[in-house]
Amino acid sequence: MAMNIEYIKDTPLLCEPDRKLPIVSLQIVFLGSGSIGEGKNAGVAYLTSALLDQGTKKLGSVAFARALEEKAISLNFQARKESFSIHLSSLKEQFGEGVDQLTALIKDPNLSADALKKIKIAAQGEFGALENDFDYVAERGLNEILFENSPLMRPAMGDWQSVQKIGLKDIENHIKTALVKERVVLLFGGDLSAEEAKRWGEKILNALPSGKKAELGFYAASDKAKTVSVKRETKQAYIYFGAPFNLRFDDDEGYKATAASFILGASGFGSRLMEEIRVKRGLAYGAYAFTSLSLTNARFGGHLQTKLESQEEAIAIVKEAIADFVKNGATQKELDEARQFILGSEPLRNETMNQRLNRAYGDFYRGKPIGWQQEQLKKIETLKLAELNAFIAAHPEILRLSFFIVTNE
Repeated sequence: MAMNIEYIKDTPLLCEPDRKLPIVSLQIVFLGSGSIGEGKNAGVAYLTSALLDQGTKKLGSVAFARALEEKAISLNFQARKESFSIHLSSLKEQFGEGVDQLTALIKDPNLSADALKKIKIAAQGEFGALENDFDYVAERGLNEILFENSPLMRPAMGDWQSVQKIGLKDIENHIKTALVKERVVLLFGGDLSAEEAKRWGEKILNALPSGKKAELGFYAASDKAKTVSVKRETKQAYIYFGAPFNLRFDDDEGYKATAASFILGASGFGSRLMEEIRVKRGLAYGAYAFTSLSLTNARFGGHLQTKLESQEEAIAIVKEAIADFVKNGATQKELDEARQFILGSEPLRNETMNQRLNRAYGDFYRGKPIGWQQEQLKKIETLKLAELNAFIAAHPEILRLSFFIVTNE
């Protein structure tokens, strides 16, 4: 059914009724409350999400978790770069109880020394494991090149050095200033009406503190084309690359970027990069490229793994393939295959309630009417090869590639 944006005073609410199962889910998105707005307290949003998972101060983590488990209520938290989100779901008959538990948690989070110690021990283990995840190391290193001296250069989690310095007052301040009703978007789905969603939404909003909307800046990706490598105990070279991409996240030509990146590297098997690197030369199991457009940044990027002795050859081929793509564009066969796959798989990207809610949120996030992204994809059906290649040729900035490589001696 058609989905529209409702409002509770100034708070946007998206609702997707789905009566197939007696389940209700809610996602509360605080836009601008992720790591990008942390200032010097890198990792405070991540620690806030971990601390909220420790329940209320009154009940503590064990009793709070038991109270949720007894009613089969799922409640979790996630800190991203641009946003902080709360996810609540349960059977409809228990959803009111879930809302009660969530509002109690908002009013009385477990801001205790024991809870802080517990989540920092867990964070230390997680950071330690990530240091041996070479995809994570390479991606983090590339972001440090592309977004130097900006909040985007660091992971959404921060790092262990910064997290160690965060205290209870920092987390409490983040809750009071970042998890505020002025930043909220409510996404309801499941066995409920819009009126029921509004009643539950009002109860949650009444529990949240008041504050200010976030002002999210834009951070341009570097065009300096730097290459950095680090040595690790690895048998493969992990190669991550990126460059600026001069297109706004709400641009009506975004569908052309979707088609172009699919052809170049986002589609996996059959893409230009996969053909050049894996099929023709056998240098890697996979090679991928994509465009990423958001309110705070726009970039072109990709990654692959290859043998240590093949890393220089693989990098050269990546550069050559992308240069040829900008110069000569796609072929009619590539466009036809991309069109067939993108449009043919569209129902699979829109079949579940959560998929439809997330797409509607994506439209709202871009300041567009509900259904804008779907209309964008439909434009691929009539996209002409000359139009696509003119678009590709108009973006030579993607040739200003920076590389970050995790390799070995």
